[in-house]
Amino acid sequence: MRNNATGAENQQGSPLSLFLQRYDPSETTRRAPLSNAEICAYLQGALHDASRNKRTRIRFTQGNREWLEFLQLLLGSLGHKAWLYREGKNRHVWCLETTAQCLDFSCEVTHLSSLNEQKAYIRGFFDAEGGMPRNTASTLYFQLVQNDRPKLERIKQVLDQMNIATGKIHNPSVRLHPEYWRMFVVTRSHRTFMETIGSWHPRKAEEIRKRMMI
Repeated sequence: MRNNATGAENQQGSPLSLFLQRYDPSETTRRAPLSNAEICAYLQGALHDASRNKRTRIRFTQGNREWLEFLQLLLGSLGHKAWLYREGKNRHVWCLETTAQCLDFSCEVTHLSSLNEQKAYIRGFFDAEGGMPRNTASTLYFQLVQNDRPKLERIKQVLDQMNIATGKIHNPSVRLHPEYWRMFVVTRSHRTFMETIGSWHPRKAEEIRKRMMI
C-alpha cells in the first residue's frame, strides 16, 4: 500500500476532504492529503465498534448512519469496498460491512510507528468507544471505555506521552459489569484532547467544534 493517499477520494474538494473540513476542528484538516497509514490507523481504532461476520467480513453497527458513511469513504480512499444497509425495516440501526484485509482486531496503538498514526488510532477509538456530553450546556467530559483493561492502559500511556492526562482506570460497577473499564480525560487536558485528538464522528465533532468556540 502506498504511504501517501493521493487518489481522488483524498484530494481537496473530494467527498472525504469536504467531510473533514466540515467536522474536524483540529489541526488535522490543515494537513492534506492524509497518509494511507493515518486513515488505516483511524479505522483500526474505530474497529472497536465492529465485529467479525461470516469469517471474512467485518461489520460495523451504529444508530448514526452518517458516521458509517464516513467510514465507507475512508475505506474507499484505500481502495476497499464497503456495503451500507439498514438492519430491519423498522429499526434505526445501520450496518457497514467490508472485507478489507488491512483491518486487524489485534492492532494496538503501541504497534503504530508515528505520532500521527497514534493520534488517528485514538481518534477512531474515541469515536467508537468514547463519550462526551450531547449538549454544550452540560459539564464537559471525555471518557474512553473498553472491556479490555490492558488496551486502555496502552492508550493511557500514549495519551500521557502527548501531554494529555487521564484519570485512574476504574470499573464503575463491578457487580453489574465486572469487565467494564473506564477512564476520563482530566479537566486541564480537555483543550489539548480536542486539539490533538478531536473527532471525525459527526455528532461528537460538531460538539467539539462548539466547545472550541467557547
